[in-house]
Amino acid sequence: MTDGATLEGWAPEIGPATPLEEIVDKAFDYRGNITVVKTDGSETVGYLFNRNRDVPVPFVQMFDLTGAGPYTIPYGEIRAIRFTGRDTAAGNSYAAWLRAKEAAKAATHSEKDSGGAPSRGA
Repeated sequence: MTDGATLEGWAPEIGPATPLEEIVDKAFDYRGNITVVKTDGSETVGYLFNRNRDVPVPFVQMFDLTGAGPYTIPYGEIRAIRFTGRDTAAGNSYAAWLRAKEAAKAATHSEKDSGGAPSRGA
């Protein structure tokens, strides 16, 4: 799913093709808010800052939109994870930075070429 594209808006279905552990890892790396839908139907919207699957009861930890928390949610209580918040890292890759730098450089050169020094033969 993530060949460099943003996860913003992704609502994966947990199953053999996309196991919960993989979705949690992507949510942990995501630079935006997510929505965790629990098995009881409740939802927590916020920032996932920690996860641990190497313990007897694997869990994620989140802060909600108000900054309250941390909330600890066991994997067994997670029905779905949706990537609902804006991806603050989208477009901030090195490649995007390089394109912006080249565009600025081209604009600077074009300004110098168009209104620069008088011609020598005048």
